[in-house]
Amino acid sequence: MEWTHVLSFAFVTALLVMSPGPNGVLVAKTVPTSGRAAGFANIAGFVAAFYVHGALAILGISMILVQSAQAFMIVKIIGAAYLCWIGIKALREAWRGAAVMKKVEPARRKRTLAIACGEGFLTNVLNPKVSMFYLAAFPQFMPVGEGAVLNAFLLVVVHSAINIVWFSAMVLLLSRLGNAMRNGVFQRWLKGVTGAIFIGFGIRLIALKP
Repeated sequence: MEWTHVLSFAFVTALLVMSPGPNGVLVAKTVPTSGRAAGFANIAGFVAAFYVHGALAILGISMILVQSAQAFMIVKIIGAAYLCWIGIKALREAWRGAAVMKKVEPARRKRTLAIACGEGFLTNVLNPKVSMFYLAAFPQFMPVGEGAVLNAFLLVVVHSAINIVWFSAMVLLLSRLGNAMRNGVFQRWLKGVTGAIFIGFGIRLIALKP
C-alpha cells in the first residue's frame, strides 16, 4: 500500500477526530473529577471500539470484494454520499455558528479505570458516527490485492494512533485547551474546513469510474 494512500486516510481521519464530539465531551467530564489515568482509560476504550468496528468492516467488505465488484461499487457510492452529507452538515453548522460541544458537568463520583475504559468503549462502539465511518467511508481507502486485509488493519492502527495523540494531548492540557475547544470562532473554522474537505472527497469518489 502506497504511503500517499495512508496519508490521505490519515488526513481525513484527523479531521474527523479533531471535530468536537462525544469523545471530547467524555474526556472533559472524566479528567476534572477522576484524574488523568481515567482520561487515558477513556482513550483505551476508544481504541478497543475502533478495532471492533474495523474488524467487522474489513471482514464484511472483503467478502463483498471477492463476491461482487458491482456490490462494492454500490458501497463506494453510499460512502461518497455519506462524505458529502457530513460535509454539508459541517458547513451548515459553521454557517449558523452552532455550538457543537455542549457544556459538561463534572461527574458526581470518581470513576475507576475499568469504568472509564468501559465508558470510552461504549461511547464509540455504539456511536452511529463511528459505525458509518467504518461501514461507508472506511471502504473507500481499503486496499485490494495481496495483503489487503493486513493493510486495511494498518489503517485502523493509523486511526487509533491519531485518536491516542489527540485525546492524550487533551487529557494532559485540558485546562488550557478546554476554553479554546469551546471557542465559537475555533469551532466554526474547524467545521468549515472539515465540511469543504469532506465534500471534496465525496465528489472525487462519485467521479471515480469502476
